[in-house]
Amino acid sequence: MTTNRTVQVYPDLPVSLTEAGSGRTVLVLHGGGGPATVAGLAARLAESGHVLTPVHPGWDGTPRPDWFTDVDDLVTAYLHLLQDTGASDVLVVGSSLGGRLAAEMALRDTAGVITGLVLVNAVGPEIDGEEVTDFFALDPRAQAEHSWHDPDRFHVDPATLPAAELARRQANMATMRLLTDGGRMTSAKLLPRLGRVTRPVLVVWGESDRIVTPAYGAAWARAFPDGRFVPVPGAGHLPHIERADVTAELIEAELRRTGTPRVLAG
Repeated sequence: MTTNRTVQVYPDLPVSLTEAGSGRTVLVLHGGGGPATVAGLAARLAESGHVLTPVHPGWDGTPRPDWFTDVDDLVTAYLHLLQDTGASDVLVVGSSLGGRLAAEMALRDTAGVITGLVLVNAVGPEIDGEEVTDFFALDPRAQAEHSWHDPDRFHVDPATLPAAELARRQANMATMRLLTDGGRMTSAKLLPRLGRVTRPVLVVWGESDRIVTPAYGAAWARAFPDGRFVPVPGAGHLPHIERADVTAELIEAELRRTGTPRVLAG
């Protein structure tokens, strides 16, 4: 059963949340494209776990207070959301910007609620020699060429979109630009701190990504004490869409492999 509800994280910040499935908690964090980009993955993972899929404040027309202006605000809000929902033994799965949120959440999770991470073509640290492409500087065709293994299949001409859908996409991009300090997708402070994240970390990477390269992803994985890098052929920046079954199977295996062993009463 899937339910949609709102968690009042702060008095002026309601967070829209989709909840489905049972078992170990899985928090799925979307990237700049919005919650629709991870909806299919979340539905698949709900067959194996208790999946929470929030909408980042400001995306898809959801409320965002004026003071809510950066990545730190997102990270803190999601840690508080996990606390407010009583979650424990959480696997956090983050796509693109969501992966950066996942890593920064793990760094600040002093309560030990998060017990595993899956980063899917995630932006985050600054890595020498591996620049993250400025997505905002690309025209729609170039965005498709950089993002997809098969750009002809996924490219959408904005001129063909209904006005409401075009407005939604533009508003989402404006919110992402605001919360990332004008489109700054990386942090110089993140990489040196990742050694503090001792949970298991699976880094899944579409091999054809030209926004953030596989070499960038491999460097992410090496920065964690317990990090593993798994490339996904035939996929770009969103392997959970282009190679949905392969990506979901990798995450499902991580869900089973990691976490806190449960002690049965009796």
